[in-house]
Amino acid sequence: MRVLLVEDDLQIGQSLIRALKDASYSVDWVRDGLAGRASMDAAEYTVVLLDLGLPGMSGIELLRSARAAGNPVPVLILTARDDLDSRIEGLDIGADDYLLKPFEVGELLARIRAVLRRKAGYAVSRLGDAMLNLNLDQCTLTFGDKVGVLSAREFALMHALLEHPGTIFSRSQIEDKLYGWGKEIESNAVDVLIHSVRKKFGQGVIRNVRGLGWTVILGAAPKDQSSNE
Repeated sequence: MRVLLVEDDLQIGQSLIRALKDASYSVDWVRDGLAGRASMDAAEYTVVLLDLGLPGMSGIELLRSARAAGNPVPVLILTARDDLDSRIEGLDIGADDYLLKPFEVGELLARIRAVLRRKAGYAVSRLGDAMLNLNLDQCTLTFGDKVGVLSAREFALMHALLEHPGTIFSRSQIEDKLYGWGKEIESNAVDVLIHSVRKKFGQGVIRNVRGLGWTVILGAAPKDQSSNE
């Protein structure tokens, strides 16, 4: 899953980068509001972590501009401003949650999961249905009677697919969701990743749509999907 971190404090930014990468997120980090706005225009992110006290353009201005442009990406505000008016303003103009500094990494990760869960319309930290589902807390995938732990990249892939079941994703769309800036991507990286997931759970876990890309289908048993590869 790809995260945009908009934070001007060097120490906080470096600490969050380490924590997010350890939690299987791919992170792009910018340190001013204008760069944050440009990043939100240029790429599709799973979530944006936004400081308010930014140079160039404040976090509030950035959020207001993004929402006015129709950008629906979930935004979690991270700030030291503890006054009620700032919290209310941020939430009213489109923030999905608000976390005061200093905070524990565990709480930040839990709030990210909660934001993504609400966006997907689930009451628990799980995407999918009874037959095919991704546990966001434990990084495990269930497909039929198979349950297994996913690597960071496998988890990001299945999260992207299960967030929009039935949607066909092209190679470039998957790469954009999984890899951050400056990452060298092998031409067959997506194929290798999909092969890895299929090796663990069976060919039917991810469907290939010839000439278009890949998708996941909910509501079908593994044996019903095996012939659609």
